[in-house]
Amino acid sequence: MDAKLIRVNDSMQQNYSYELVAAIGEDFDLEFQPALSPQEMLELGVFGGRYLGDCRDEFPSSWFESAKLYHGEEARGDAGLNFFGVHASQPLSVWQAKGWIHPQDPRGWFQWYCRYYIGRRSEDDARQIKRWKAMSRHVAQVKGNCNFGDLQCRKKQRQALLHWAYDSINM
Repeated sequence: MDAKLIRVNDSMQQNYSYELVAAIGEDFDLEFQPALSPQEMLELGVFGGRYLGDCRDEFPSSWFESAKLYHGEEARGDAGLNFFGVHASQPLSVWQAKGWIHPQDPRGWFQWYCRYYIGRRSEDDARQIKRWKAMSRHVAQVKGNCNFGDLQCRKKQRQALLHWAYDSINM
């Protein structure tokens, strides 16, 4: 695959560019096997529908055709747009204060994942994959405390797992 250059100029990132070096949805690190694509996540309902508002041109338009998106002013979005109907995220300011945000992806893990999914590979991949793997402890808690298919059990934990591309619906 010939590398394609993506240029980014949005409200959170100006004059940033990266190359796509892998085919979309392919050539993932062997330790990174997300159950959901970014498009599937957006269609199910994540982040209160408030994500990627001013940078959608960077990603395939098909991702947003059936996405549950919030168009209001509330910073947290609308929990009703989330699959489990609850908020399960901390504000970006908390993530920034904890040092979890890398400058190349100022919106956080999901932005990294979207860019990784479309083919960017970077020096931050190992760190982000390690963070994704750490969420597996929540999978064990849901499976250990909930009956299979009981979507009312641990809704906040299940929603958080959706935010990290784990299929918490089919557990």
